[in-house]
Amino acid sequence: MIDRRSFLRASALAGAGAFAGTGFTSAGPRPADWSALGRGLDGTLIRPGDASYDNARRVFNSAFDSVRPTGVAYCRTAADVSECLAFARRHGVPVTSRSGGHSYAGWSTGSGLVIDVSPMNGVSHSGGHATIGAGARLVDVYAKLAARGVSIPAGSCPTVGVAGLTLGGGLGVVSRRYGLTCDVLESLKIVTADGKVLTCSPNSHPDLFWASRGGGGGNFGVATSFTFRTHPTRPVTLFFLHWLWSKASAVLKAWQAWAPAAPDAMWSNCHLGHDPSLDVMVGGLYLGGKAACESLLHKLVDRVGSAPSNRYVAVSAYDHAMMVEAGCASMSVAQCHRPGTLPGQNPSGRLVRDSFSAKSHFAYTPLSSAGIKALLAQVAAPGRHIVMLDAMGGAIGRVRPDATAFPHRKALFSVQYFSHFAGAASWARAAHAAMRPHFGDHAYVNYVDPELKNWRQQYYGANAARLAKVKAAYDPGRLFRLPQGV
Repeated sequence: MIDRRSFLRASALAGAGAFAGTGFTSAGPRPADWSALGRGLDGTLIRPGDASYDNARRVFNSAFDSVRPTGVAYCRTAADVSECLAFARRHGVPVTSRSGGHSYAGWSTGSGLVIDVSPMNGVSHSGGHATIGAGARLVDVYAKLAARGVSIPAGSCPTVGVAGLTLGGGLGVVSRRYGLTCDVLESLKIVTADGKVLTCSPNSHPDLFWASRGGGGGNFGVATSFTFRTHPTRPVTLFFLHWLWSKASAVLKAWQAWAPAAPDAMWSNCHLGHDPSLDVMVGGLYLGGKAACESLLHKLVDRVGSAPSNRYVAVSAYDHAMMVEAGCASMSVAQCHRPGTLPGQNPSGRLVRDSFSAKSHFAYTPLSSAGIKALLAQVAAPGRHIVMLDAMGGAIGRVRPDATAFPHRKALFSVQYFSHFAGAASWARAAHAAMRPHFGDHAYVNYVDPELKNWRQQYYGANAARLAKVKAAYDPGRLFRLPQGV
């Protein structure tokens, strides 16, 4: 005997298998079909007209508030994901996967069925390994692992989902010491287009494991959990050095020579901001004591040739340092979320959404004097925007470009052009175009850009052809159809 839910799932999967590869699509699901899907999930299906629909459909960037999915499925299990994929295949419904909802192009949502993995947010640790649900937000990952005295290298935005970050590579605040997020990935569970739940590792589906380490989210399946190698935590030293804008050229020239060549324990960024006033800041985190950090910063200041107008250097507990990097220094972990009661939100949350446009580059060589002048001119243009340069090198660069799908191992630093509000898209477009002659054609898939030309080469370099083969093997019918899908 089987129960009602098992029968519904078996029927759905049988239907998916019947039409797999045939090109058949129905006229579309009826209301009764959607109701059956909702009843068959352990999680929750939210539809237009439901009280929580407007909250459920919104992603982090409010620029995409006009998008109205026909359903948002909050999946509690991998079996829920399988059932959703069977439904999408059987009825010809476009499907989108969502973890934190931070896709720069708005591809965390769509007109069809959004599979949201936020309910799968568990974080556990044992013997130097952490198993983390695909829907876990970084703020929770850091907090829960810190309670065990460990962490993983990851990003700074607190509400980013671990899945999207990892699948695109995962630049972060300790990556120069411990590698990208994908570099410490030991295995993952992923639901492929045919509804199978696969465990991928170097010894099991190694091609899909390789592609899942930098090939970008939404291309090969819906990840449901990850197992990472952890590192022990210890107090760190945080620093923020500000100079007057008149020193911006000297600071940028000094930073780009100093930061990528610094010891692995030193991570830093250079922020060139006009938000709302002009500012140049070098900030970062040193995995060690204050005296050693001060010694390294002294070398930077010597290169600049003038002391900063404002400086902060202090020892911090590791978990508090991550809250500072997240912009949540004065908040609790609960407050460092979007407000709400849906999965991934918190009733105590204080974080607000943003309306922005962004683009990226990787710098493989230092900027020339002309390049520095061009970049500063873009920052000085009217508007609310910032250029963020994050140091690479160290452990990142000691991995072969073809060892994972993330190819930009030899880059000195990443570049992000980020602009808010009115005129954001036009400024980002102009800044990116102005700097292309200086940086070349290299971009970060986690800062996905729908306007990029030759995006395969820019995101993936020489790894693009192998990624296409993995796609053909695991999603031959192209159920997952991103506009820039491999």
